[in-house]
Amino acid sequence: MNRLKIISVGLCLILSLGFFSCRPGRSGHSLVVAGSTSIQPFADKWAELFMEKNHQVVVDVQGGGSSAGIQAVRTGAAHIGMSSRELKDEEKELYQIEICRDGLAIIVHPTNTVETLTLEQVKSIFAGEITTWNPLNGHDRAITVVVREEGSGTRGAFQELVMGKTRITKKAIVQDSNGTVREIVSRDPNAIGFISLGLVDKSVKAVALNGVKPTEETILEKKYKLVRPFLFLTKEPPEGLIKEFIDFVLSKEIQDLMEKEGLVPISLPKEREGVS
Repeated sequence: MNRLKIISVGLCLILSLGFFSCRPGRSGHSLVVAGSTSIQPFADKWAELFMEKNHQVVVDVQGGGSSAGIQAVRTGAAHIGMSSRELKDEEKELYQIEICRDGLAIIVHPTNTVETLTLEQVKSIFAGEITTWNPLNGHDRAITVVVREEGSGTRGAFQELVMGKTRITKKAIVQDSNGTVREIVSRDPNAIGFISLGLVDKSVKAVALNGVKPTEETILEKKYKLVRPFLFLTKEPPEGLIKEFIDFVLSKEIQDLMEKEGLVPISLPKEREGVS
């Protein structure tokens, strides 16, 4: 018990210096939002816009990964957790709000001649079974596999949607954010990785999956299969300032902004939904 107390006190000291607040509930004019690094860069913008409209409020957005965000809400270290994967059975005591959807993009260097891969080919590449681009109609060069770390929502979604029970190769380069995965792939003509579709830019190329490009339209029409939710999580049904911020993110203003940033809004006009 003494050791646990020491660890707990140490964590609170660390978190209070810039990661999470140990007692966020004490302030009625501040929010701590923590978790998924896929959602974090978007949430930073939403927070800035919210604070512009609410000058007395401070919204502190932190990363750490989906699992860290879930734990932060559980322990009271954050008001809102961010998860870019579905909750596991043991996590479903939390209250979840889907704020948008995101495609999981398989990215390569822009000069890579490969334009489309099958789901099985992607699985074989990341399992270390296909090790060169040659059998994929590419150059005869070794493939550099780049992945997210264990516990990240992006990796969790990729594991579930692509790998199943097959393990990712131990030879993969492991990175702690989508941004660093994108950076490595953008600098290595032989690299392949997976990131949030909303973070794909001109520095990398998103390949088609089974001939289907990842776009808002193909996601809505359920043609592109690698799709995951972006979730906000709270301990209880949101109220007060927490609810105000979540409602703001679900507002037309922010949902329209999400669409411009490559995400798929959750509140779309019915004529655009394409699915029931």
